[in-house]
Amino acid sequence: MKTKNIIVQYIVLMLAITGVSCKGNKGEASPSSAKPKDETLVSLTEAQLQNAQIETVTLSDQLIASILKLNGKIDVPPQNLVSVSIPLGGYLKSTSLLPGMKVSKGDIIAIVENPQFIQLQQDYLAAKSKLQFAELDYRRQKELNQSQASSDKVMQQAQAEMNSQLIVMNSIARQLELIRIQPSTVTPGNIRKSAPVYSTIDGYVSKVNVNVGRYVNPSDVLFELINPSDIHLNLKVYEKDLEQLHPGQTLLAYSNANPNKKYSGKIHLIGKDVDPTGMTDVHCHLDKYDLNLVPGVYMNAEIQTTTSLGQALPEECIVDFEGKSYVFVSEGNRNYRLKAISVEEPQKGLAKVLNPRDFVGKKIVSKNAYTLLMQLKNSGED
Repeated sequence: MKTKNIIVQYIVLMLAITGVSCKGNKGEASPSSAKPKDETLVSLTEAQLQNAQIETVTLSDQLIASILKLNGKIDVPPQNLVSVSIPLGGYLKSTSLLPGMKVSKGDIIAIVENPQFIQLQQDYLAAKSKLQFAELDYRRQKELNQSQASSDKVMQQAQAEMNSQLIVMNSIARQLELIRIQPSTVTPGNIRKSAPVYSTIDGYVSKVNVNVGRYVNPSDVLFELINPSDIHLNLKVYEKDLEQLHPGQTLLAYSNANPNKKYSGKIHLIGKDVDPTGMTDVHCHLDKYDLNLVPGVYMNAEIQTTTSLGQALPEECIVDFEGKSYVFVSEGNRNYRLKAISVEEPQKGLAKVLNPRDFVGKKIVSKNAYTLLMQLKNSGED
C-alpha cells in the first residue's frame, strides 16, 4: 500500500512538471531565438523613399585646396597710429572727442591753456623788438664805418648783436609753432593764453585719456588716433609653415565674436626672423576696413596654400554624430548603411576623403543624409 502511494505521488509530480513546461513554452519565446536589430541599417518603405527624395553620388577626383589656418591680431604700423600730446603741457580747456569718432587732418580736437604760452609770446615780441633795434643800430654803424666815422670793431659788434637777437627770436618762434601758435599772428594786442591741438591725420579716435580741466604733462598722451588706410592683420606663423606662404597670397579672416563675417585680404610682408617660440610675424592687408577691427582684436585666418587632385565627396554627404563623421551607403532595396568616414575639413563645398578605398564604386547618399540619420536613431530608440 505504501509502495502504491509512492507511485501515485510520483505520477502526479511528473504531470505537474509537464504542465508547467508546456505552459511556459506556449506563452514565452526562447531568448536565444530573438534576432538582434542592426543599428547601422535604415530600411525605408516606398512611401518614405518618395518623401525623403534621396539622391546618391560616387567618389570623384576633384581639385582640392589645402588650407593653412592661422591666428593673430589687428595692428597698425607706427606711422598710422598717432599719440597726441602737448609739448609744453597745460590744462585741457575743451574737447569733444569720443572713441570711434571720425577726425580729419587739420581739425581742432582740443584747446589747452598754460601761462607759459603767454610768457613765450611776450618773449617773442620782446626779442622781435630788440631785433628791430639791433638792425637799425647795425645799419647806422655800417654807414659810419663806410665814412670812416666808426671803427670796424664797433660795426662788427652791432652785427653780432643783430644776429644774436635774430637767433633768439627764431628760437622762440619755433617754440610757438610747437604749440601751434603762428608767430606771424602774435602782436601786442593778440596775446593768447590758450593753444589749439590739431589732428595730424584723417582717421578715427582710438583712445581718449584725459578730461576737461585736467593738467597734462608734456609726456602725457591725450588721445590716440588711427589712420585706417594701412591697418593690417599681424599673423603668427610657425617656421615649418613659412615655405607655404608668399606675398600676394589671398586670405579670409574672421573674429571669434563674429565668425560668419569674413574679411578678404592679402599677405603683404613676411618677417625675416623667428622668435624663441619658433614663430614669425606675417603682415597682411585687408581689402576693406571695418570700424570694429580696432588694434588688438584677435583674428583667425585661412590661407589657401596648394591645390591637389583627390577623391572627394560633396559636403552635404557628411553627417556628424557624437563627434565622428559618417555617410550613408546604398545597399539597394531601399536599404542604407551608416558607415564611418575620414575626411578633411570641407573646402568650397567639397570634403577630401582620407579612406577612399572603403567607398570606391559605392553609391553614397548626398541629399537628405541627415533625414536618414534621424530615421535610424528614432528606430533605434523604438
